[in-house]
Amino acid sequence: MTVPSRRGVRAAALVAVLTVAAAGCAKSEDDKQPGAQDTQGQQQVVQTPSGSAPSCTISKFGATKFDLKSGTVGFSQSEKEANPFRIAETASIKAEAKKLGIGGLKATNGQSQFNKQISDVQQLIAQGAQALIIAPLNSDGWEPVLQQASAKHIPIITVDRQINATACKDYVTFIGSNFYEQGKRAADQMAKALGGKGKVAILLGASGNNVTTDRTNGFKDEIKQKAPGIQITFQQTAEFTREKGQQVTEQLIQSNPDVNGLYAENDEMGLGAVTALKGAGKKAGQIKIVTVDGTRQAVSQIPSGWISAVIESNPRFGPLAFQTLTRFLGGEAIPDKVIISDREYDASNAEQSVSSAF
Repeated sequence: MTVPSRRGVRAAALVAVLTVAAAGCAKSEDDKQPGAQDTQGQQQVVQTPSGSAPSCTISKFGATKFDLKSGTVGFSQSEKEANPFRIAETASIKAEAKKLGIGGLKATNGQSQFNKQISDVQQLIAQGAQALIIAPLNSDGWEPVLQQASAKHIPIITVDRQINATACKDYVTFIGSNFYEQGKRAADQMAKALGGKGKVAILLGASGNNVTTDRTNGFKDEIKQKAPGIQITFQQTAEFTREKGQQVTEQLIQSNPDVNGLYAENDEMGLGAVTALKGAGKKAGQIKIVTVDGTRQAVSQIPSGWISAVIESNPRFGPLAFQTLTRFLGGEAIPDKVIISDREYDASNAEQSVSSAF
């Protein structure tokens, strides 16, 4: 843990423990009922210090102050809401907007198509969005949006995934987890489950974003340093989806029958792997599985032994996103990154903690 410095004290202004309210509504995207209950779960906690010293102000960015309640805020979701993470994320944004009385929230969904997401955000700008909250599908390729938003001095907050651009010039801040640390913590759990030795496969997330890169590098670096007796013998993308997680795992157990552990870079791929192992006649715990996200479905597989551990990645960004935007519009300095703390689930706490998962 880093000892808080003067920079950390300034960053502490953003520390909050926030609980999301009941589900709300938006103009451009249909409500998803399953996500409504997820706004009630485990609150986000901001790490201290978080990112660099707060330095991005509304005057430095060049934005114009407006009243959130009467203004227009655009939210761009990246992926199809078949994934519980995305359902909970969107529900959280909508719920907090309703709680704050923000009637001008416009929400769109890119349906896992990057070109559509770019078009969605451009349309939000054309429709008069005065601020944007974006959950990016990819980290690169945002230049057309950034140029249009910059011309109108529209503040952008990215959540969950980062974009490769300049903070306080192209966007205000990123709010999300430390994905490299998530990978390291997953490696620690895998080492514990395997007793420090064995052969491990990795189900990689989608390419083109910092989440996959960081979760992979964190896992590999920690295994190399802390558990040299573990070999990573297989890795293949399963695109963060359950269906592909099942398909890749079915191939894996045929081509690499001696694998002892499987690291899935999100819960959906891990649950697909569980389905594949059951279909192949494997027993619970025969292949140790560690995943990242913290969905109820994944956490509930821990007591039965099908999953060994889950590293949380909390999707309930609504309160923190709007709190950060409010502070920015009020003239407060904002750091380039607002990093949240994530917990983890294993056999010691899963049964009693599953209700707080999403």
